[in-house]
Amino acid sequence: MPRVKRDILDDGIYHILNRGHNKDNLFKSADDFNTFKIIIKRYGEKFYFNLYHYCLMPNHFHLLIKVGRAKELPVIMKGICQSYAHHYKKSYNHSGYLFQNRYKTIHIDRDSYLLECARYIERNPLRANLVSDPSEYIWSSYNYYVKGVDDDIVTTSPLYETLAETPKERKEAYTRYVLEPRPYEQLLDEKIASLR
Repeated sequence: MPRVKRDILDDGIYHILNRGHNKDNLFKSADDFNTFKIIIKRYGEKFYFNLYHYCLMPNHFHLLIKVGRAKELPVIMKGICQSYAHHYKKSYNHSGYLFQNRYKTIHIDRDSYLLECARYIERNPLRANLVSDPSEYIWSSYNYYVKGVDDDIVTTSPLYETLAETPKERKEAYTRYVLEPRPYEQLLDEKIASLR
């Protein structure tokens, strides 16, 4: 069956996700997580895109990306996934598929959803019971925003800048925003899981 064509727009913002084949882990060590970030950085130097938020979970990843040229997004994502698959197969003598399927894209067409999507992405370790606070999880963009931790693959989200006047107030406002529970999160998790 032919693949459905993706509708990608110039200067569009996309929530991109993919997971391991059969829900197997994609990342088994700190070196794996770091290698994935290095690959993202390398593609960021070759193509124009901004990575606003991300979370690398053991068996899947989430990226919130603004892409300059629509036609480059498939090239970027294919390159990132293939490069990482090469690393993984070489490191673990793995054969066969690494990823469950083609990566998924969700177009972020409203500013209000941009912050909600960022929050959803960075709360992944909490929902998976890996940590009790998202700041304890180092493989996401959360600490870039709430602690000012240097992360050379992240470009500050334009909406983050609008949260408050000073950097300290922005960090506090973003922390409150992310940590506030939402009653619909389980429904959102189920919808996202159906896309993977």
